[in-house]
Amino acid sequence: MHVYIGSRTTRERNARGEGISVFDYAPESGSLTLKQVVGGLLNPSYLLPHPSQPVLYTVHGDSGEISALRRDTRDGTLTPWHAQACEGRNPVHLALDPAARYLIVSNHLTGAVAVLPVGDDGALSSVSQTVALAGEPGPHRKEQPFSKPHYNLVDPSGRYVAVPDKGLDRIFLYGLEDSGISAQPAGVAATREGAGPRHAVFHPAGRWLYVVNELDNTVGAYAVESGSLRAFQVLPTLPDTYTANSRAAGIAMDARGMHLYASNRGDDSIAVFRIAPDTGRLEAVQHARAHGKTPRFFTLSPDGRFLFVLNEDTDTLQRFRVDPADGTLAHDNYALRIGSPVCMVFAACGA
Repeated sequence: MHVYIGSRTTRERNARGEGISVFDYAPESGSLTLKQVVGGLLNPSYLLPHPSQPVLYTVHGDSGEISALRRDTRDGTLTPWHAQACEGRNPVHLALDPAARYLIVSNHLTGAVAVLPVGDDGALSSVSQTVALAGEPGPHRKEQPFSKPHYNLVDPSGRYVAVPDKGLDRIFLYGLEDSGISAQPAGVAATREGAGPRHAVFHPAGRWLYVVNELDNTVGAYAVESGSLRAFQVLPTLPDTYTANSRAAGIAMDARGMHLYASNRGDDSIAVFRIAPDTGRLEAVQHARAHGKTPRFFTLSPDGRFLFVLNEDTDTLQRFRVDPADGTLAHDNYALRIGSPVCMVFAACGA
């Protein structure tokens, strides 16, 4: 198995990263061995492997482009292939529709979602659709001047894409169509004012959506009901002993849908929640130290045995073992030094 880690690279971001780092990954031990660093890339800050073609996609944060790189499925190494404009500023996230016919991109600073057709070989065509997100901006004077979509996530049924909008305090649910997304949302859910919804994850059963709110450091839980979202719970991501400023960032769930995780930048911790199987309600069970500063991104290994935290401002990857019974995290003293890491994805050999 191969691992790809994207890093911030620009002076404007005070970055120390070099580009995309390529690793061999040993699932048994959870260890990574560096194979390649692909330099000369502007802020490859979110990555996505194609599910069947040897292609890796990346957004270029603070720019207006998406790139496709060819991936050697034997050794994992990458070769730059081509780029396409995303017709917006600061693309921050990307996802494929279930049939990998098109790529959906959140343009954070132009308040729109873009759709780019994808060829049978994984090649990107120019933007075929843009959908602007409409609504009143939130009350935060600096962070909410206009619409700021920050993520786009396809639901387990393959019928919808959820788009949290940090600027509008809204979560939009758009229908997926043969060549793009619906022009109007199927459903819209409002958060508390100033919450700043950032990233999201669906429960594997598709019944619930969980959204991490960056600005007020909370997780919101929503029931998914015939294309609409109904809020039923909000919980803080921070321990009650932490009284300084913090910003929530990432969110993830184990494959069984039993435990939810969220990261805090400031408190520099990973919050762990238990998910009630009958109601979807959350219960906080742990706040694990990130062993570094600014855990912008984290991810679970494919087998769920490990959780890897990328600490952007202390240039480290930190590894935690996951207790299969209660989902709690234990740092196992494994760490790697990587400049300004902000995204990590896994890809199987030969896939």
